[in-house]
Amino acid sequence: MSFELPQLPYAYDALEPYIDARTMEIHHSKHHAGYTNNLNNAIAGTDFEGKSIEDILKGCKDNPAVRNNGGGFWNHSLFWNIMGPNSGGQPSGALADAINAAFGSFDGFKETFSKAAATRFGSGWAWLCVKDGGTVDVCSTANQDNPLMDLGCGGTPILGLDVWEHAYYLNYQNRRPDYINAFFHIINWDAVSANYEAAK
Repeated sequence: MSFELPQLPYAYDALEPYIDARTMEIHHSKHHAGYTNNLNNAIAGTDFEGKSIEDILKGCKDNPAVRNNGGGFWNHSLFWNIMGPNSGGQPSGALADAINAAFGSFDGFKETFSKAAATRFGSGWAWLCVKDGGTVDVCSTANQDNPLMDLGCGGTPILGLDVWEHAYYLNYQNRRPDYINAFFHIINWDAVSANYEAAK
C-alpha cells in the first residue's frame, strides 16, 4: 500500500496574510508531494512496505532515504492539520493545563517554542510533544527528523512548525522570527487538543 498526498483542509489562500497562497501551493503541491512520492519509492520492496508511517519512522534512522522522505511526509501531514483560518488564541481544557504545568503559562510556552524554532540552525522543525503521563515538552529537530524517531524530546508530536526556508521565504525572506510570530495567529488549538487527547 502506497502513501498518498493528503488534501489540505482549506484553500491555499485561507491562511493569508500569515502564510501566502503561493507559498502554500508550492509547499503542498511540490514539496509535500515530492516527499510522498520519494517515500513510496524508498520503501518499495523493503521491510518498511505495508507498515504504518509511525512504525516506519520508529525504525528508519539508519536509512537516509526513508528517514528524510518519511519524516517529510509525516511532518507536513501534521503541519497542515494544526493550522487553519479563523484560528489562533490559546488552548483550553486539559492541553492548557499541561502547558501551564510545563511552562508556567501560555506565554511561557510561546517563548520556549519560539526560541526552539528561531534557534534551529539551518532547516528543521520545532515541536510540542506529549510524553508519558500526559506531560508536554518543546524541542526541535534538524531537517525532516521528528521525535517519533526517538530524537529531540521524544514522545508524540502534537504541534509542529516548519522552519525550512521554503516554508516562509517568499513572504518573510530572512525574518524567521516574524514568521514564527505569525504562526501563532493560525494555530488550530482544537486540532492540537485532539492530538493531545489521542497521544496521552
